[in-house]
Amino acid sequence: MGRTLVSAASSADDLEVVGGTERPGSGELGQDPGVLAGISPLGFDSVVSAQEAGKAADVWIDFTSPVSTLEALDALSTTTVRAVIIGTTGFNDAEEAALRKHAERFVIVKAGNFSLGVNLLGALVEQAAARLGDDWDIEILETHHRRKVDAPSGTALLLGEAAAKGRGADLSELRTPPYDGITGAREPGRIGFSVRRSGGVIGDHEVTIASDDEILTLQHTAMNRFIFANGALQACRWTAKQSPGFYSMRDVLNL
Repeated sequence: MGRTLVSAASSADDLEVVGGTERPGSGELGQDPGVLAGISPLGFDSVVSAQEAGKAADVWIDFTSPVSTLEALDALSTTTVRAVIIGTTGFNDAEEAALRKHAERFVIVKAGNFSLGVNLLGALVEQAAARLGDDWDIEILETHHRRKVDAPSGTALLLGEAAAKGRGADLSELRTPPYDGITGAREPGRIGFSVRRSGGVIGDHEVTIASDDEILTLQHTAMNRFIFANGALQACRWTAKQSPGFYSMRDVLNL
């Protein structure tokens, strides 16, 4: 994603990449991000310090890990950065609370997925869940590449949250544990998740809403990573007119 973001941002007329980080010990540390992305050199090297990388930036885009994202937010408090776009997934409750605390200073747009299609899918799932009763079972299946470390994916959780919102509840109230062993009959009104990790799949998400008589299927397939990068850049532009706070791609897209 880092290379895709660099490539997409560098090709935009209204954006300029001015810094970038790599994790300690990475073989790409100290290399020009433009070269790594397969485009012309950008004239600077990747560094470990978010403070150094963001010293001349207006917006910080972060697709890393929860610990790294929060460390970057701490470091960016002394820079010119005023907005942060977060595509990192896998935050626990305490980390989510820390993000919201940072939103008192930064304009933060956080999303489990930045593609237009996925966010429209979320809106459709919410509408369907609101109109179909508890006798319709909601199941979310997601498939990603073998290197993905968190499960279910941030996108699957985004869709689950949309379904729960449609039913007037929090996902924590309706999420069913993974099916394994003798689980008994499925509880009405619950939201289930299934996960696959396979090869180089970028991202495939399918939501089925099923009754005894019919099945409604809503699906999204990511064909390349530029859909996420372009959504993140759209969020960058949107933050220019916003006040500090915690936002989602639904806010950006006015859904």
